[in-house]
Amino acid sequence: MKKIYPFEVLLWSIAFPGFGQIINKMYIRGAFFILLEFVINVMSSLNMNILYSFQGKSNEAVLVTNYEWAMFYPCVYMFAIYESFLRAIERNGENPPVFLTLPFVTGAYFSTVGVIYSNTIPYRFWIPPTFIPILGIAIGVAVGFFIRFILIRFSK
Repeated sequence: MKKIYPFEVLLWSIAFPGFGQIINKMYIRGAFFILLEFVINVMSSLNMNILYSFQGKSNEAVLVTNYEWAMFYPCVYMFAIYESFLRAIERNGENPPVFLTLPFVTGAYFSTVGVIYSNTIPYRFWIPPTFIPILGIAIGVAVGFFIRFILIRFSK
């Protein structure tokens, strides 16, 4: 069996949910995540939100976004990344690190909170709406790694 590089799978999954599953030869799951990403993206107008955010048009980004659909995106996104990374580790015959899920779960939580508040924060003109959930992922992953570190340290 050809060696899979989990970090490579992780990066492809970050680029687009479902690509990591495709690399792992999990074609049905990969197609499912790609389809789910497409549906959520279209229904929430996420690409227009991203476009307007990068152009500095925060009001337009907020107005075009369907937040009821956008709230699904962080959990689907982070789960697709986690699942593909975990399966790549397992396909190599390795045991996954303990508490591996924590950074992904906390990243999803914090990003979802970022989505919730991205249209209400009054300073969104300085931080475009798309960047608030992205910042939530970064903070959430860092918090998850910290909690994981504490749990590993004190569970010995």
